[in-house]
Amino acid sequence: MSDGAVLHVKGRVLVGPEDVRDELWVVGGRVSYDRPAGARDIRTVEGWVLPGLVDAHCHVGLDAHGPVDADTAEKQALTDREAGALLLRDAGSPSDTRWIDDRADLPKIIRAGRHIARTRRYIRNYAWEIEPDDLVAYVAQEARRGDGWVKLVGDWIDRDLGDLSACWPREAVRAAIAEAHRLGARVTAHCFATDPLRDLVEAGIDCVEHATGLTDDLIPLFAERGVAIVPTLVNIATFPQLAAGGESKFPRWSAHMRRLHERRYDTVRAAYDAGIPVYVGTDAGGSLAHGLVAGEVAELVTAGVPAVAAVSATSWGARAWLGRPGLEEGAPADLVVYEGDPRADVRVLAAPRRVVLDGRVVE
Repeated sequence: MSDGAVLHVKGRVLVGPEDVRDELWVVGGRVSYDRPAGARDIRTVEGWVLPGLVDAHCHVGLDAHGPVDADTAEKQALTDREAGALLLRDAGSPSDTRWIDDRADLPKIIRAGRHIARTRRYIRNYAWEIEPDDLVAYVAQEARRGDGWVKLVGDWIDRDLGDLSACWPREAVRAAIAEAHRLGARVTAHCFATDPLRDLVEAGIDCVEHATGLTDDLIPLFAERGVAIVPTLVNIATFPQLAAGGESKFPRWSAHMRRLHERRYDTVRAAYDAGIPVYVGTDAGGSLAHGLVAGEVAELVTAGVPAVAAVSATSWGARAWLGRPGLEEGAPADLVVYEGDPRADVRVLAAPRRVVLDGRVVE
């Protein structure tokens, strides 16, 4: 489509869960609901339309061993684009992917800087590995380098204990989150276990990744404080495999991981029912492939989240949470066109008919 062309999107435009319109226009890469006067070079696309999907937990520029080269990072971003994920919250990466911002053909990224972990308490080559006395300084550093988010590793296996345990003392967490907020950044944390959750929430954390350790006594605290969770259920599905691999060396950890996996759906459903904000994230880019956003939405539905809410968790709601527009008048035209209504059947998300990024139809 040429720069001067106009795109006419017809069918059912889902501006919001209940705000459905018959058409929109894309002019100069922006959304308009008024037919442009004198438009001649018009291309038409038809179907059910959503704002570009959100993967709120992925890692562009990272694989199972650490940072990857630019060609690999580009392939990761393109895979997400083909899946309709046009806004990515990169929840920690050691790679510099700022060059992606200059590419109009690649998804938009909101970065959390590099993971901040306790020494020898995370995956090698991923994080800054530090001790609690340095936590505030490193949080400040990543708050300045990121796009409004900082990522902590809240727990990991303690080899002496042989199980998951919290990584940071309560007061260190409180001071670090306060510093991030002072600098205008929100804070999220990787957490599998229950141990670190109360300290993190009472310290003012904004989001928890995975959150498999949520318990009945903690769920009201999350709901009261408005702390979001990104369950990454497609990643939690790998827990039995991980547990089997560590059985001989860390049997206590393996049993713990299996328990977390077994109650994963109950945990997410209870969180949603209590009013905790739940968003879609895949954890792609470590050991998982990119492009799994539709599968994560389906997992939320399996857990008992209503289809409309699960769709919102990767579209209208997720964009509002991240401070990015959807299909409002004048917004960048990032949208995905489907064969059917995703509110009725989320499985349609797995097969985008058309992807439009910055007003250009991706061929």
